[in-house]
Amino acid sequence: MAGTEKKNITRSKIVNYIINHEATSKVELSKNLNLSMPTVLANVNDLLANGIAVETGEYESTGGRKAKRISINPAYRYAVGIRITAKHVGFVLVNLNYEIEKYERIRLKFSTEASYYSQVGEELDQFLEDVENRERILGIGISIPGIINPKDRMLIKSHALQLENYSLSFLEQVFSLPVYFENDANAAMMAEDLNAYKNALYLSLNNTLGGAFCIDGKLIPGENQKAGEFGHMILVPGGKRCYCGKLGCADAYCAASVLINEMNQTLEQFMKKVEKHEESAVRIWEEYLNNLAILISNLRMAYDMDIILGGEAGGYLADYMIPLGEKVMEYNGFDHDVRYLKNCSYKREASAVGVAKHFLQDFIKTI
Repeated sequence: MAGTEKKNITRSKIVNYIINHEATSKVELSKNLNLSMPTVLANVNDLLANGIAVETGEYESTGGRKAKRISINPAYRYAVGIRITAKHVGFVLVNLNYEIEKYERIRLKFSTEASYYSQVGEELDQFLEDVENRERILGIGISIPGIINPKDRMLIKSHALQLENYSLSFLEQVFSLPVYFENDANAAMMAEDLNAYKNALYLSLNNTLGGAFCIDGKLIPGENQKAGEFGHMILVPGGKRCYCGKLGCADAYCAASVLINEMNQTLEQFMKKVEKHEESAVRIWEEYLNNLAILISNLRMAYDMDIILGGEAGGYLADYMIPLGEKVMEYNGFDHDVRYLKNCSYKREASAVGVAKHFLQDFIKTI
């Protein structure tokens, strides 16, 4: 390995550690990353000198000099994430600390017309209008529901958008910054700390149900970019019709749209009714949790790894992990507990955060 490459890898490890721990000390970096103190000092001093890292106070003294608290300067670089769905577009601005600086979601029906692309571009300009230091924005990540070949900028198939073999270059041309495309569920998985989840599965419970999984911290796309399409596994043979045309798909039972369509209201309104113990809402919610428990049990048996519950419905599940866990245990006779069930890190627009992180992580590799 060349000296420069080795230096970049070491620097990246230090930066990622600081980000994932919010703040740290030089001693902690040396101990937990198994790096010599001279190596840590040289790298941290460079980061401080270049404004990438900042000292944010001191730790309590344990007898000697107080250790300086080191954090990443969040404003050093930014990236934009855009989440496109059939009826909405979500925008996020993410800083170098992987924090959402700004968020907005608008109602905009997807179209392949040039006017749609122009409007997305105009909405993004308005979204960034009051952002200072726009030159620090590295790029624009775009998440889309469907099977995507990111290298060729091709949307291979999207039931949600009713498209097949569609070039995404038309959308790319709207923006002046570099653009990266990714499947929405893969992008949501990317929003998680893949250093913490070496082997994990992400269940994206949005208006459509998707998923992704990683092994050794790397996303597995599958031979045809179709890995993780859990929404189209058959959950109930001959059951409800899915939007893809098949009967009994998991999507027809476990997507967030199930809750919205049943009551003809927003997910937030539905969950408020559940909290108030309104009988009709509670009945639908109980049925939803039961179907989700079956899906989770099947996925656990197939993959034997942590399962992260994400998406719009996943954001509400943090308060219902006990009843969900009890239902999962009814279907799973091999695990003694459900500690493998995890809540997602980002309750809102995780897909947009994930595609934005693509640019930030690439930048960190070059520091």
